[in-house]
Amino acid sequence: MPFAPRETVETVRPHALGLFRIVTGLLFACHGAASLFGVLGGAGGDGSTVAGWVWPGFYAAVIQLVGGVLVLLGVGTRVAALVCSGSMAYAYFSVHQEHGLWPIQNHGEAAALYAWVFLLLVFTGPGSLALGTVLGRIGRPAAEEPATATA
Repeated sequence: MPFAPRETVETVRPHALGLFRIVTGLLFACHGAASLFGVLGGAGGDGSTVAGWVWPGFYAAVIQLVGGVLVLLGVGTRVAALVCSGSMAYAYFSVHQEHGLWPIQNHGEAAALYAWVFLLLVFTGPGSLALGTVLGRIGRPAAEEPATATA
């Protein structure tokens, strides 16, 4: 006997995906805010910030903050998630890979996981609770009611 009926799982799926997107975006944006503004422990856990306009740290932090907020809100989710995924893949291969083959060895688990999580969001889309979906509906004419036949 399955855990839940298929209809229930399909009904809940968009909401679970929406919550997954919101949590992922929030956590990613926190990394960017920490690096740019020194909040939440800062870039190195000591309240420091990354140097402005220096490659790659400053640009990675901007991608984390802006991309994380866009994903969190569900605005341009697929494009933002693609940029975030690429940023994390770059971080993994340029920073972590040289220190060991496996993420557990090179301390690149977060970068690898974020790269794959954001890539998943590229293909699944935002799910429910997305501001982009609401904004997309604004300005669109409402669907006209079908004409009813009278006898």
